[in-house]
This record gives sequence, C-alpha cells and structure tokens, in this order.
Amino acid sequence: MRYEPVIGLEVHAQLLTRSKIFCSCSTQFGGSPNTHTCPVCLGMPGVLPVLNRQVVEFTIKMGLATHCEIASHSQFARKNYFYPDLPKGYQISQYEFPLAERGWIDIDLDQGRKRVRIHRIHMEEDAGKLVHDEHQPLSYVDFNRTGVPLMEIVSEPDMHDPEEAAAYLRKLRDILRYLEICDGNMEEGSFRCDANISLRPAGVEELGVRTELKNMNSFRNVQRALEFEVRRQQALLERGDVVVQETRLWDNDRGVTMSMRGKEEAHDYRYFPDPDLVPIAVDSAWVEAVRATLPELPDAKRDRFLSEYGLPVYDAQVLTSSKDLANYFETVLKHFAQPKTVSNWVMSELMRELKRDERDITECPVPPENLAELLHLLDTAVISGKIAKTVLEEMYATGQGAKAIVEARGLVQVSDHGAIEAIVDEVIRENPAEVESFRAGKEKVFGFLVGQVMKKSKGKANPQLVNELMRAKIR
Repeated sequence: MRYEPVIGLEVHAQLLTRSKIFCSCSTQFGGSPNTHTCPVCLGMPGVLPVLNRQVVEFTIKMGLATHCEIASHSQFARKNYFYPDLPKGYQISQYEFPLAERGWIDIDLDQGRKRVRIHRIHMEEDAGKLVHDEHQPLSYVDFNRTGVPLMEIVSEPDMHDPEEAAAYLRKLRDILRYLEICDGNMEEGSFRCDANISLRPAGVEELGVRTELKNMNSFRNVQRALEFEVRRQQALLERGDVVVQETRLWDNDRGVTMSMRGKEEAHDYRYFPDPDLVPIAVDSAWVEAVRATLPELPDAKRDRFLSEYGLPVYDAQVLTSSKDLANYFETVLKHFAQPKTVSNWVMSELMRELKRDERDITECPVPPENLAELLHLLDTAVISGKIAKTVLEEMYATGQGAKAIVEARGLVQVSDHGAIEAIVDEVIRENPAEVESFRAGKEKVFGFLVGQVMKKSKGKANPQLVNELMRAKIR
C-alpha cells in the first residue's frame, strides 16, 4: 500500500525588539546567566506585565506579509504547565483569539509553485534555558531568555514531502528577514521549528496518527528528520503495527528520531484568559499604518527582477532570497548596467568566496562599486576573464579596488596583434602533432593550443584575438 505523508509546521520566530514582551529587560543574546531579568519576567508575586507595542506591530507586519486576516480583537491566555525553566508555572501565549489567521505563502519547487496555507500567527513569551552539567547529575537554569518575544506561525497540514517543508521554512525565514523582525538564526534558536507528521493511505482524506518532531536546528535537519519519520511510520504500518501519538527528538549524530514523551492535547494546558492583560484592539487605521511600512517582499522583488532585468528564474530566486543580497546586486547594476553579467559574478565568483569563509553578503569585503569597477575592466578588454577572477580573489582578500590591483601587478590584457601572433607561431611550431590532429578533424585539440598561448602570455593575451589568430593559421 502506498502512503502519503501529511506535514504541518509550527515555527517560533524570536522578534528583534530591544526589550522583552512584558518588561523592559534586554533581549540581547549571550549575556551572563540570569543578568537580563527582573521581577516581572521571573514571575515574582505582585508584579504586572505590560505589553510591548512593537511586538504587536511586528506580528501585524508578518500577518500582512503572509496574506493573513488581522483580528480586530485578540487576547492573551495562560498556558499552564510545569517545567523548571518556566518561573511563573505558566506561559503567556494566545489561544482562542490569535492576532492573525487564514493566510498563505507560495513556495517554489522543481515541479512548480505550491501554496501553503497558514492557520494562525500569534504572540507569546519564551521560556528559560536549562543547562545540563556534563560531570555531575545537575542542571542549571538561565532565565535570560524568559519573556523574550516570540511569534508562532502555524501552517495547515498542506505539505506532503520533506522537501516541501524545507522550502516552506526557507520562504518564511526570507520574509521575516525582509521585514527585519527576526534574524532567522536557527543555530542560536531565534528561528525554531516543530514538525507534525502523519501518514495515510494514498487517496484517503482522513488524517493518520501524528507525531511531533523537535530539536531540529537547520533546514537540512528538518528535512532529514521528516524523511526518517516517513520511513519509520511506513515500516510500522506495513507490518500491521500502530503509530503512537507522541513527541520525538531528532538525534543529528545518529540520524534518527527518539521518543521523548506522549503528546499532550490542548486541553491539558488548561488555557484561560490572562487576567493581568487587557484584550488587544487593532483598528483598521493601525493595520494600514503598518501596511505602509512593508518593504518590497521576496515574491514581488523576484518578479521585478524577471521583468525589469530579464534574469532567468533561478538567478532571480537566488538573488532575492536575501534582501541584502538583492540590494548588493542592484547597487552593482547602478555602476555597471549588465544584469546577467553581474548576476553571474555575484552568484558564482563572489558567493563562492563568501561561502568558503562562512560570511554573509553584509560582511563582504568587496563593495558593490568595486565589483562594478572590475566588470568594467573586463568588459572593455583591459583584463581577461581569467585575470578578472584572480583580481577578484585579491580584492576579496585585501579590500583594494580592481584598478589598483591591475596596475600594481601589471595585469593589463595584451591586445597587441604582433605580440600575440608571435606567441601563436611559437605554440604552432612546438606542437606539430596537435596541429595535424586539429586539421584531421579533432576540434578538441584547439582548446589545448589556445591554452598554451594563454599559459605563455601568463593569462594576459586577449582570448578573442588568440582564437582568431590560431584558427587563421592552422586551418
């Protein structure tokens, strides 16, 4: 029997506010344990929470960017459960009345575009962090993260393949980064994902028993965990066993999921409206004021890159996956107006250097103006393509401009007809067998002969002129 996976994702995005959701403590990452705390986020008796307005605006912004309906009335609730990193014994979240509902985003797959619906987006506070002692049976708790504002984005179970889930996560992170409301760092935990997955016989509408997956700290690990869970659940069903509803942890080292606990249902948390926080009223004027601050979002920017610059779909998707990368590309274009050439150099040569050093485009030591200068030198045949790549490597390593490097190292391309002809003649004399092979129809030999000319000229000979002279002489 063929089984179909059904996947829904719950994403927690830490919002880029300077203070926590209900107090003025810092949200800065990496502080000494229990230094970014106060009586409010520690849940001391008699204290009252005060809502951070920016958290509401950031959540409205994400709701609008994902085509959600913004609720005119929403409410905070207490989610009651006991865990050592939860100082109040409950988490302030939203339950019956979330801020945003019924949205969607489109994801791009090899087989085309797919729409994934968003069930709800709501606000809540984060819990603390447990630190386990490696040498003795002790655990410590750091409350710095307690009260840090989170936005939870809950999808509908519209995904049927782990690859779709990874694409959905990437698209969500792109939108959050474009809006500048979350840095999307999965390694530091500011962008976290829990996955719900079940299997059902193909063609059946009823959902199977689901498991929840946690502890996945990269897009690749989300995809791998879901792939493993598909195999695990299918093996259970095929041998007549049942899938147990539970929460499972992903073990990255072993590449498996492990049972953590039985899955609680919503009523186990005993939700009730928080008596210390008044309901949130969001009128249309507030929504429209937030809408006016929305930037050009990834889909719109990609479509513009396709129509305005005539780029291939793949180039447009890569360049618009990051707001900063798209801005870098367009700044280069202001100084060198050849979109496809700029795209090729940014996506291949420059991104390769950045990837090697694990740097983001915002940390690139080659300013857009300097890359444009290099491309001008290449376009006007001052330097060859091979030399241009060498120059870019030095620009990246030193921060210098292209002209300065070319002049200092004497890398100007040789286009003198007589000088190049002399090298071509020398290569023909030294390689009579290869010349005869070419004349006998072996076209591939031509590349070898041209390569010998470039080698003797130390890469400075004008490639076009080399090709023309070589063909004229050995035809």
